Amino acid sequence: MSVLAMQLAGPLQSWGASARFARRTTEQAPTKSGVIGLLAAALGRRRTDDLSDLAALRFGVRVDQHGVPVRDYQTAQHFESGKSMPVSERFYLADAVFLAFVEGEGVLIERLHSALRDPVFLPYLGRRSCPPSRPVELDVYHDHSIEQRLVDEPWRASRWHQRRSREQMVRLETIVEAGRGDGPADTLRDQPLSFDPIHRRYALRGIVRDHVEVPNPIARRTTAGAPTDHDPTAVLRGM
Repeated sequence: MSVLAMQLAGPLQSWGASARFARRTTEQAPTKSGVIGLLAAALGRRRTDDLSDLAALRFGVRVDQHGVPVRDYQTAQHFESGKSMPVSERFYLADAVFLAFVEGEGVLIERLHSALRDPVFLPYLGRRSCPPSRPVELDVYHDHSIEQRLVDEPWRASRWHQRRSREQMVRLETIVEAGRGDGPADTLRDQPLSFDPIHRRYALRGIVRDHVEVPNPIARRTTAGAPTDHDPTAVLRGM
């Protein structure tokens, strides 16, 4: 199998799994339906197109930087009558950084990587109002698994966030699609069946929550004796 690695970073993200009507919540990490929708858009697929090949991909996420919850609300008026519509709430994650992975056959994974580098429809992080602040595509890894990439990918949190930790290794949360041999698993209704606006459909999906440890590049440089970049207190700490 092959794995496509992606980074999902931006000022705002919103990954709804079950929100409807006037209250649109967000999960604390990217959903499979949201990322599959991003990939389908990059390929140029319409909402009514078949997505069974993308939905069959195995999915995993690593939380490199937890976001800060943000609440917003929107007002609207009916175009013809001028009547006020119900106030709707929108929830977002601010300053979050995630790594997302899809695992599948090499040919499809390579196609998806090419599409992200030259997308038909521009990607967004859960909602159209949430553009990414970094390139989404990272790389393709053949003969790898999601579990390997969760450990081997470098920590991609923002530099200011990395400076907060002085540990040699950082512990990061992971959420991986459950397999048959994974035992008890949580469930999330984010397995996409159809993005058709007339009848969107999602199924339950098993997920396994865990943690991995990855090196902290800031800690390595600090212990080597060099001041941390742009840290005005680094010299004082050595006195």
